[in-house]
Amino acid sequence: MTSVRQDEPVRPTRRDDVAAAGSELFGGPAGRRALFGTGWWTPVRVIALVAIGMFALGMVQKLPCYESGWFFGATSQYTHACYSDIPHLYTGRGFADGLIPYFDKLPGDMEYLEYPVLTGVFMEVASWMTPHGGSIQDREQIYWLVNAGMLLACAAVLAVCVARTHRRRPWDGLLVALAPALALTATINWDLLAVALTAVAMLTWSRCRPLAAGVFIGLATAAKLYPVLLLGPLLLLCWRAGRWQAYGKTVAGAVAAWLVVNAPVMITHDASGFHIREGWAKFYTFSQERPIDFGSIWLLISQRTGSPLEDANTYATLLMLLGCGALALLTFYAPRRPRFAQLAFLVVALFIVTNKVYSPQYVLWLIPLAALARPRWRDFLIWQACEVMYFLGIWLYLAYTGNGDKHQGLPLEGYQLAIVLHLAGTLYLCAVVVRDVLMPERDVVRKDGDDDPSGGLLDHAPDVFVLGEAQRVPRHAMQFEGAAELRWGVARDSARR
Repeated sequence: MTSVRQDEPVRPTRRDDVAAAGSELFGGPAGRRALFGTGWWTPVRVIALVAIGMFALGMVQKLPCYESGWFFGATSQYTHACYSDIPHLYTGRGFADGLIPYFDKLPGDMEYLEYPVLTGVFMEVASWMTPHGGSIQDREQIYWLVNAGMLLACAAVLAVCVARTHRRRPWDGLLVALAPALALTATINWDLLAVALTAVAMLTWSRCRPLAAGVFIGLATAAKLYPVLLLGPLLLLCWRAGRWQAYGKTVAGAVAAWLVVNAPVMITHDASGFHIREGWAKFYTFSQERPIDFGSIWLLISQRTGSPLEDANTYATLLMLLGCGALALLTFYAPRRPRFAQLAFLVVALFIVTNKVYSPQYVLWLIPLAALARPRWRDFLIWQACEVMYFLGIWLYLAYTGNGDKHQGLPLEGYQLAIVLHLAGTLYLCAVVVRDVLMPERDVVRKDGDDDPSGGLLDHAPDVFVLGEAQRVPRHAMQFEGAAELRWGVARDSARR
């Protein structure tokens, strides 16, 4: 049985054919005597710089809109695929007029800001740093630049956290740093704030700090709803491993952090007592009442069948519950306990696929989770190609519908194909991750001798609750106790040599 050195970093150019081919641009795969981490150019610093460079390229891609597309022409921002919510909401949500989110009522149908509190704080801080003099166009441009600078910091934090989560696999952070969808969608909206906080939560969990992980999950949930889903995989994994105390700390930290952010805005008091503030509740009521919208499977079904699908909320909720039940069975029946990153990716992907809307920037939610769950360049790039096609498809479709009788852009059938590509790419990556869970010897991370490097207290922990065939195999992680580690994926005969 061959032993695996736990202090030896995994070099993708020697494990991944696509990474090896791509490395030819920089001199080829790393040699046997190559040294990493001994000078200033450590993997984490290289990945952070690459992420900053790709973010800058994404800003350059928005240049046609920055100069004119956001302000002139009905469809210019769509034909150049450089749309962003940020400059439009500067005026549309009252920041240009000095209105306070959640407290001051907005003119128009929206009435209040429809974003979670921490995102609203982010938007408000950016408005404080935006000069209040000059033309509205100049102010919107500066507001976008200020937000882009703040989001750039989030992108750097995201890349660094992913690079550090798996101790022996820092170069997997390049999947995030070089992701084309990240560069294209980073400044469409404010999702990077929640994505970065979620990445910090996963890093702190991997370092066996459940309370801190919970705090960051709570903060991320205060910025966007989806990070709360991570508590589901942690529940299942801690159940299988019997780590209830760690899970309790995580939940307590998440609830406390969420309340610290939300309570000052959520609760109002008048002569009749305490009430939930209407402005705070807007995000939740808007999400519930929002009809089916761009990018969702429900829009595709509605357009193909002609049905309005008024019960889409019910259908989406039922599918989400069924999917979560399937993930629970997968967790307890798997021959080895799934890795935290694998289940986190699957539950967020399930939420995206079943949701009523899929905005282009939602891909940011999955990029770091995909890099940790399936750090293989071929599969990652296949998925990214599908997402880039959807990114182009939605803008060209909006250009087509906004050009009147000119119909310049992508017709309805082409946009429906883009939705299918997005769904197919996401489901393909989900299928590969599920296969890795059911066949641990196919898991890229476990092939190199690791158990669950993002699992923190779950890493190498024995099971206490399993179902099915898993009950009749040796307890999980027993091979790690007092024995040389087995390299998963190596034939038994060759392992004995």
